[in-house]
Amino acid sequence: MTDLTDQYLADAHRLTALLTSAHDADWSAPSPCEGWSAADVVDHVVDTQRDFLAQREADLGERPSGPPDAVWAAHTDAVRRAVADEAFVSREYDGYFGRTTVADTLARFYGFDLLVHHWDVARALGRDVTWDDAEMDRIDAALDGFGDHLYGEGVCRPALETPADAPRQVRLLARMGRAA
Repeated sequence: MTDLTDQYLADAHRLTALLTSAHDADWSAPSPCEGWSAADVVDHVVDTQRDFLAQREADLGERPSGPPDAVWAAHTDAVRRAVADEAFVSREYDGYFGRTTVADTLARFYGFDLLVHHWDVARALGRDVTWDDAEMDRIDAALDGFGDHLYGEGVCRPALETPADAPRQVRLLARMGRAA
């Protein structure tokens, strides 16, 4: 596997750890994503990844069903099998921001998505997530990469005001329209 694939899998593992530890979770609890429950956020992550991978001709089988933790576990098992194929993850294609590979998109875009939505699900379940410096560097880079599209429909809500001396994670969340 590539370093990029390993990064994606590490990010997926963090979400897995949260979901498997959420015994008796209220999956209907509202998340920081306006109008979405904790379950809706997990469905979003699963569905967007499945859509991307299907467009690249990955065979992930039928979409899993059941409670969010079970759906996520089955989804990540299927993704893990797909990304084990070096030819698949190194496949190039013309993406929204130019020429890229499956592995690069999984690590950079979907890695960003996993980090942020991990925080969203944790908050919905009454837990906190603290990003380390490397994770915040990756989030910053992804936000910069969105350019003017960052606040487009379905990406991030408008930035919130936050003091310049607020902790970095608080500033990043505010940049994405999320209150810490």
